[in-house]
Parts: sequence; C-alpha cells; structure tokens
Amino acid sequence: MSEFDQLCRRAEALGLAVRGAFHPAPGELAAALPGVSAGTIALLGFTGSLQWPHFERSAEAMDALPDPLDRWSRRMIGTLAREFGAVDVYPSAPPLLPFQRFSRRSEPVHPSPIGLLIHPHWGLWHAYRGALVFERRIELPAIEPKASPCEACAAKPCLSACPVHAFSGGSYDLDACVNHVRSAAGAACREGGCLARRACPVGDEFRYVPAQAHFHTEAFLRTTAQKPANPRYDPLPWKSR
Repeated sequence: MSEFDQLCRRAEALGLAVRGAFHPAPGELAAALPGVSAGTIALLGFTGSLQWPHFERSAEAMDALPDPLDRWSRRMIGTLAREFGAVDVYPSAPPLLPFQRFSRRSEPVHPSPIGLLIHPHWGLWHAYRGALVFERRIELPAIEPKASPCEACAAKPCLSACPVHAFSGGSYDLDACVNHVRSAAGAACREGGCLARRACPVGDEFRYVPAQAHFHTEAFLRTTAQKPANPRYDPLPWKSR
C-alpha cells in the first residue's frame, strides 16, 4: 500500500477525508513556514456529512467550550501529523496560507457564483479543515481535470434562491444576509442552511444533515457578529464550512 493510501485510510479512521494533495514548488512556503521544507501538501476535510458523526460524538462537541470543530480538527490533524512526520496547518489559524489555491491544485474544484468552491461530485457540500506539510515528496495519484459544473448550469438557481438577493452584481452583501438569517423570516436559512447553497442541484444527495447545517449557521452568525460593518464583500472569501 502506498504512503498516500495509508494516509487516506488512517484519516478516514479519525473522521477526516484526504481531499487531495500536490507537490509545491521549491521554496514556495519558505516565507510562511520558515525552516520547513515542503515536498508534499495534503489537504484534509469533510465530504458531505460522512465525517460529521465522528465530530458529533467527540469530547469537543460536548464540552460547551468555544470553537469545538476547530479544536477537534487540530486534535485529529495533529495526530496525523505526528504519526506521519508532517507539519499541520489550518485555514483558521496562523500562518495564513492560500488554502483556496491549494485546494484547486489538489482536486477538481472551481469557484461557484456564490463564492464557495464547487466539486463535480460533492457539489457545495464539502469543507477543508487543515493540511499536512511533508518534507518528503510522496507519490500521488493523478488529478483528473474536470470542468466546473456551473459552466453547464444555465439557470444558476443559487443566485435567485436568496430571499434578500445577497449574491448579486458580482459581490456578496454580508449585512443583508446576516440580518435576514437573524430575523423571523430567516428561519429556513437559520435551521436548514443557506437557501442559495441548497438550491444548487450538484451533489444534492450530499447536503449536510440538519445538525451539521445548523451548527455551521450558528458559527457563521457568531463570527459575523464580531466583524465591523461592511456592506459589500468580494464573492470569493475563504470559506471552510
């Protein structure tokens, strides 16, 4: 069994999916990770709700302390890092690395009209929780190029499904979105997840289960409550939910 296959199997046992990997250019991470020589970067995360039960029954999910998913992710990915002799890094903690670009070099994902990366199989129902940086160059399976499913989608229901038209004009109206989700009229988004995201037909069978969707909506509301007001945002912020 190859080392990459071993990593995939062990990650699955811990409740994570290996989301792909790539070989960075020599010195590519030198500024962000001084002293770390990067031969291979492997991304880890969630696909649909397949891994959710592992987190849901964890100590972090039940201890009522802040940031339970981030803490669980660091514990699991940290375990993998120690076992495989790698350095663990995360999109939610320094050093700030270009995870969105990393993901596009690791698997066939593309920007969607609502900012989230879309996968031809998982649709919008996937997330990146962290990555492993290996000094050694690991043999990797070839990445099969695939076009964005959005290119063949003429209707683009994701853009019309938002009740407050938060995705329009090539930008994202964060304040309109948050105010709606917090309101009585926003119960559908608040309890079941973003209506724009749920309108996408790609990977519909992998929609997050209600508990997972509600968890991420609550986390989104807590995070945005801490941000200064700014009505218009770039439609492609880093998102890992």
